[in-house]
Amino acid sequence: MRNVLLILLAATLCAGCARTNNDIEQAVRRQLEVYPLSTMQDIYKSFYQDRFGPGHMITDTLAVREYLLYEVSVADADTVPNPYYENVGDCGRYVRVYLRCVNEGMLTAEQLSDAFLRSARPQEQTGQSWADEWKNIERIANRTGVTCPAELSELLREAAETERAVHHSEAYRNAYHPHYRIIERSIFARELQALIDQRSAE
Repeated sequence: MRNVLLILLAATLCAGCARTNNDIEQAVRRQLEVYPLSTMQDIYKSFYQDRFGPGHMITDTLAVREYLLYEVSVADADTVPNPYYENVGDCGRYVRVYLRCVNEGMLTAEQLSDAFLRSARPQEQTGQSWADEWKNIERIANRTGVTCPAELSELLREAAETERAVHHSEAYRNAYHPHYRIIERSIFARELQALIDQRSAE
């Protein structure tokens, strides 16, 4: 089931950004199907990554490369099988590329690090504030069945007001051990996808 869902996620890479409530709901449902322990915090993170990319994670290029090598070694010890890649949010502007691609020889750490750094360019404005976008996403996620304590809901709304990123929830981290880098869609499609798909099909 997970493989089928990941294929569906990958198939939407070529789609443009859709801003309908139905598209948001489908993105939430896909995440819950693949990662049923997702909380509202993890929904926020996915849509935030789709809107803003990885720029908030990059303050020092050398540190980014060094930490990637460290995290690759951590991911190598994981017993939880992550996918190779998947979309985030509902627009597919960015793709999560999991570090197992490096551990399994599909990509080099340098290739992934370089693509990650180049993915941190500023994004065009959508004409709607992130706070307003998140308010609508949260409403739809609630309707879809994602419950959220009032305190967490308020923290996420405050984060949205200042366009802050959040970490994955503890439940998500413990269940899925997410080790990935966020790559801009066109860079992924042009430079990485064929390498991953070819090796994964062998």
